[in-house]
Amino acid sequence: MDVWWLLVPLSYLVGSFPTAHLIGFLTGHSPSREGSGNPGASNMYRVAGRRAGAAVLVGDFLKGFIPTAIGFGAGGRALAAACGLAAVIGHIFPAGRGFRGGKGVATLGGACCFLYPLVALCLLAVWAVTLKLFRTASVGSLTMAVLLPIGVALRGRPAWEVTLMAAASTLIIVRHWSNIKRIARNQEHALP
Repeated sequence: MDVWWLLVPLSYLVGSFPTAHLIGFLTGHSPSREGSGNPGASNMYRVAGRRAGAAVLVGDFLKGFIPTAIGFGAGGRALAAACGLAAVIGHIFPAGRGFRGGKGVATLGGACCFLYPLVALCLLAVWAVTLKLFRTASVGSLTMAVLLPIGVALRGRPAWEVTLMAAASTLIIVRHWSNIKRIARNQEHALP
């Protein structure tokens, strides 16, 4: 149990690494001041192009995947899940930026790819289909968030894992509240 007190806070710090701000600095763009103002892959894609968006996506994904993998190696699934969730919380609520971060989708995706690769693959396919149909990343992200705990339950994982993923999904949905309101008004930002 001693390793929990080291790895969970470290996972939070990894999650709070400002990937979008770093890529924004390198490309001459500010994700907090341009586009939707969200420091995530979709906004960076919008304001700085595909390569910038892809770089942020990969970076945010790894922020979830790496801590989860390390947690698994150090203490099994429970620690892996705790580290993954800590990374997501770090991404959404980074202490170094006034607790104003991104929406956590890619970081949660990284954690889930390690813990539930088959579920993650299915959710990625769902995201791709919804993106093709609606041209908005938020619709795909919200759909994935709703389906994640269902997929984990269908895989026969224990109740604590389903509950943890439901909590993470709820956090993602709450962070997308402004997107939900724009979707309801048919004013959501479309990807180019």
